Amino acid sequence: MSQLPSELKYTESHEWVRLEGEIAFVGITDFAQSELGDIVYVSLPEPGRILRKGDSFGAVESVKTASDLYSPISGEVLEANELATNQTELVNTDPYGKGYLLKVKLSDPSEVGSLISAEQYAKLLP
Repeated sequence: MSQLPSELKYTESHEWVRLEGEIAFVGITDFAQSELGDIVYVSLPEPGRILRKGDSFGAVESVKTASDLYSPISGEVLEANELATNQTELVNTDPYGKGYLLKVKLSDPSEVGSLISAEQYAKLLP
């Protein structure tokens, strides 16, 4: 069973959100990175891009496959994590910490209510 921090919110497409006030940190789950395998490339949007919930905002590529990333919330990209793009192994080794992907300023905080809990997410996993 992959690790699932209970303070995070999750999506069925395997992204997570950590809220700090009106700032959301976004990444992919430990399950997602383990399914992808060794990540070799991460494509993220430029700061200033406006995301709508459900938008594709980038991609991760591994030795096995490529996968689009979908925004779990709407808002403005404040930061694309350069560590994740320059040291892609961090997405594998620390997906909930240094391997996060984006920092987003929420435009609609009510959307967070549509995300699922760690317990609900765990039930989706094989």
